[in-house]
Amino acid sequence: MEMARRGVLCMAFLFCLLALATAQSASNVRATYHFYNPEQNGWDLLKVSAYCATWDANKPLEWRRKYGWTAFCGPVGPRGQESCGKCLRVTNTGTGTQATVRIVDQCSNGGLDLDEGVFRQLDTDGKGYAQGHLIVNYQFVNCGD
Repeated sequence: MEMARRGVLCMAFLFCLLALATAQSASNVRATYHFYNPEQNGWDLLKVSAYCATWDANKPLEWRRKYGWTAFCGPVGPRGQESCGKCLRVTNTGTGTQATVRIVDQCSNGGLDLDEGVFRQLDTDGKGYAQGHLIVNYQFVNCGD
């Protein structure tokens, strides 16, 4: 009987983990672009007036430049300060091209506002620039910091 109860608890735990993982991704999200120009601005979150600068401006340069930047206002995932510094794997649904980005800002378009350099990296067929946006999937991933 005890073994059966442990099995049920284990299955319940696995279902909770699966639900949590599923809740941290979204499909067919609109991604626009923003000119953060991190290289030209010395990877300075304060200089670009990024929302997350309040918490992350003093992070080491290596941390700030490890990934491309994005503003996050996607339909699924943490909001506000809780999203700052987290990473996303973003996939262009049209081409399958992927990039990992770090959330440094907020937005209000209901999706992502990628740094223009990341947008260009994902827009391998040029259709994103032609439309003014990409359709992407995103998944929260470990930044490896």
